[in-house]
Amino acid sequence: MITRMSELFLRTLRDDPADAEVASHKLLIRAGYVRPIGPGLYTWLPLGLKVLRKIENIVRDEMNAIGGQEILFPALLPRGPYEVTNRWTEYGDTLFRLQDRRGNDYLLGPTHEEVFTLTVKGEYSSYKDFPLRLYQIQNKYRDEARPRAGILRGREFLMKDSYSFDVDDAGLKNAYIAHREAYQRIFDRLKVRYVIVSAVSGAMGGSASEEFLAESEVGEDTYVRCVESGYAANVEAVITAAPDPIPAEQIAELPSATVHDTPDTPTIATLVDWANGADLGRTVTAADTLKNVLLKVREPGGEWELLAIGIPGDREVDDKRLGAALEPAEYAMLDDADFAKHPFLVKGYIGPKALLANGVRYLVDPRVVDGTAWITGADAPGRHYVDLVAGRDFTPDGTVEAAEVREGDPSPDGAGPLVAARGIEIGHVFQLGRKYADAFAADVLGEDGRPVRLTMGSYGIGVSRLVAVIAEQHHDEFGLRWPSSVAPFDVHVVIANKDAEARTGATELAAALDRLGVDVLLDDRTASPGVKFKDAELLGVPWTVVVGRGWADGVVELRDRFTGDKREVPAADAAAQITAALTGG
Repeated sequence: MITRMSELFLRTLRDDPADAEVASHKLLIRAGYVRPIGPGLYTWLPLGLKVLRKIENIVRDEMNAIGGQEILFPALLPRGPYEVTNRWTEYGDTLFRLQDRRGNDYLLGPTHEEVFTLTVKGEYSSYKDFPLRLYQIQNKYRDEARPRAGILRGREFLMKDSYSFDVDDAGLKNAYIAHREAYQRIFDRLKVRYVIVSAVSGAMGGSASEEFLAESEVGEDTYVRCVESGYAANVEAVITAAPDPIPAEQIAELPSATVHDTPDTPTIATLVDWANGADLGRTVTAADTLKNVLLKVREPGGEWELLAIGIPGDREVDDKRLGAALEPAEYAMLDDADFAKHPFLVKGYIGPKALLANGVRYLVDPRVVDGTAWITGADAPGRHYVDLVAGRDFTPDGTVEAAEVREGDPSPDGAGPLVAARGIEIGHVFQLGRKYADAFAADVLGEDGRPVRLTMGSYGIGVSRLVAVIAEQHHDEFGLRWPSSVAPFDVHVVIANKDAEARTGATELAAALDRLGVDVLLDDRTASPGVKFKDAELLGVPWTVVVGRGWADGVVELRDRFTGDKREVPAADAAAQITAALTGG
């Protein structure tokens, strides 16, 4: 097919949009692939839609190859199924809620586990109908508080979500592996650089969970990896390497806890300064102190309750890790009014003893094991304990993974230190198990005639997000550089002068390429060669053919957008040589 730029619905921009923060956002707008129409909302223009559909079709190819069957649910969904699973409440403010004219509640679907489960339950009743793999490619909606980075984080986005249904855990494992391998093929075909990391399931529920993260400095997800072993995990999923507890007989020999006057030491820094001037017989660092952070938490539909988190003083609480650990409960830091209601909470001097004595649930970092001695608050202004020993002087209610993960921390597998990087989530695979099947009693008759509860997997890919991810990974200072698998066109033919014969020759070359099955963009505009070349670089089609001054000598120029290489090819043989270049011949 030949598309003429003189007829194409396209306007390129020379300047970056004022609100664009990342390269993909700037380039996709400047090159005329998308246009914003509201916060987190974008129109897909012809070029952008071609790229989006190519990605969609690659995803569809690989899903079909593992036995997936495509269906399509509405985006507008009734409240009822989401009430059953409590996600009407759990999703909080990110859920778009609305009512029809009769006052009935609806939502714009952020994900579709509930209706997939109900549909399968309604259609199938025997173990003979399984295994089953269904998927859809459809718009999702989430009311992001701060949409940013263009289509990387919008309020409406195209997603592929697939679901496996099996009658046993072995079937679920097979489906999980099949999807995981399909995702690797998809991202390889898209030329995306990615890592697979262990993850947490969050509001989705379930057990085994892995994320596919595209390597990118602008990514919102921080992950860590161990170079020595290949271990990789999202920071929310990192399990702290805890020290071994000290045996009881050794704990008995430790110094007794003592209370010291520590005036004007409400912060860890001031406490460490005091300790190193108090002749404690050792050098004290922030890691020797125990910082207690107070929150209030609320389970969906429940009441606010106090929660204290104890972490080593050299660490900060990581909001993402804490949120993942407390899921689905919401939490907030205590304000002055909260402290006023609980006078035993002395800001800057909170310790484990008052927390436990007053019934406050107290969770600590995994490093706080029995036998570890801490400098921590003594629950009175200007007072701290020294050598308060876990397991002897206080016993927490449990542990929580809430402290920040740092480069250099030991890998959970013990193989070496962790290094940190950033990425963009492009895919996520979950072994959901029976969470949603239990919610809707999705049973079928087993081989022995008894009811068998289905087990499920859920597998998502951000299809529209991948357009931006590829743009992030494949661009230079001049513009986009699309991989051939997703480029809007195979070849960009540029008529570089006003010579009538060159124009005729370029048109004939485009027609010859079209007959060979090549998708051609023909720049037949009357614009200057400089404008055309800049647009060609900005648009990022993999191959550009320049028909210009060399035409009189029987040659055209072939440019590789990826490598920047240029070479002249005979005009008479140009179509065949260009086609060979497209196929790698």
